[in-house]
Amino acid sequence: MNYKNLLKSKKYKIGIWGTGYIGLSTMVYFSKKNIKCVGFDINKEKVRKINSGIIPLKDLEKWFGFNIKKMVKNGFLKATTNPNDLISEKFIAHFIAVPTEKDGKPYYKPLMSVLNNIAKIRNKETKIPPLVIVESTLAPKVSDKKILPFLRKKKFQIGKNILFSVAPRRDWFIEGVKNLENLDRVYGSTDKYSAKVTKDILSIVCKKLHIATSYKVSEMVKSVENAYRHMDITLANQLSVAFPKDNMREVLKLVGTKWNLETFHPGIGTGGYCIPLSSRYVLSQIKNKNKLTLLRETIKTDDNMGLTIANSIAKKKLKRIGVLGLSYKGDLKVSVLSKVIPLVKSLKKKKLNVRLFDPYFTKEEIKKAVNVETFKFPHQLTKFDCLIVTVNHKQFRISSSKLKKYLKNCKFIIDHEGAWQNYNLADKYYLTGASGWL
Repeated sequence: MNYKNLLKSKKYKIGIWGTGYIGLSTMVYFSKKNIKCVGFDINKEKVRKINSGIIPLKDLEKWFGFNIKKMVKNGFLKATTNPNDLISEKFIAHFIAVPTEKDGKPYYKPLMSVLNNIAKIRNKETKIPPLVIVESTLAPKVSDKKILPFLRKKKFQIGKNILFSVAPRRDWFIEGVKNLENLDRVYGSTDKYSAKVTKDILSIVCKKLHIATSYKVSEMVKSVENAYRHMDITLANQLSVAFPKDNMREVLKLVGTKWNLETFHPGIGTGGYCIPLSSRYVLSQIKNKNKLTLLRETIKTDDNMGLTIANSIAKKKLKRIGVLGLSYKGDLKVSVLSKVIPLVKSLKKKKLNVRLFDPYFTKEEIKKAVNVETFKFPHQLTKFDCLIVTVNHKQFRISSSKLKKYLKNCKFIIDHEGAWQNYNLADKYYLTGASGWL
């Protein structure tokens, strides 16, 4: 049975559980190929926007590079707040793209809730076994410990009346070319037939597929690859802390010229859904944490970077701190596990007067996230004797002459991603990792 042809016949559909960055992009790219997709989300406003042909995550408009209104109008793209709308024999593939973390730790309640909804299919007559593809990041062994036992408890026969695969995502939601179509994608399944069906479906969109020998392997790939990156980035931070008077950013840039090394630079820490969580995902399944002391120390160092920076600023007798950016990465509205949050908390613990501006967030959202007031950019930069530029939002890159006009009271600038590195701000400006930044 060829699932690809069934979906292309327009008689069958794909169900997507969760319409965040991952789920929404899954919906949009399959709909672009004229596959009928229905996304479920508990956020009514997000659902309303999708059904109106509006991309609800505004920072994805440029990343997609195309409009979704035609897909909605032609019936290929739809969203709903009713999970029962996806419980039908017409849905032969279910992509799960819900969050699997809460407060920086693995959290699987939303995932299990989705599986409970999908399990209702068991009560219907299904001639075509539905395929469940987990796109959400999983800790190692979660499929064996939670997902598959749950499905068996619901009287499913894995590989027969339900198919199961794990296919984590690697998208980079800043560069449009790094997307679901073009990036290498790993998938693994419980059996050969499920693997074949998974390839049939993913190949509708994905050009570069890599099959793992099982779901157990593909399940571990995402957390392990990001744990590697977590350690590399944290080593850059440790080196900068250990050699604060040396230009570690330049050292690491030159280290990166070696053919088998990447270039990493020191900063305020790692943020977002993937990298800082991955080490915790791996450690969550290890009984003896001493077996992975590298990851344990990576987390410890990463979590303490905000306090390290706050201590340094306090020693310089700087009192009025302006923070530019709440997002963990430039030109995205994502504050999940952003290292800006613990940085601001650490600055406040030092009794420093802190304000934050991010063009992607309202003053209410900023207040809720870090409990500080915002300010007007660039006019109110004059209020601060220290600025910390945490991300390279395009809105921060105003003209050099205009920026300098508002920096007359600023004595010290830390720039994490180099937004102002070409502005000739003299001896008050420091890239993270440069000599004297700490």
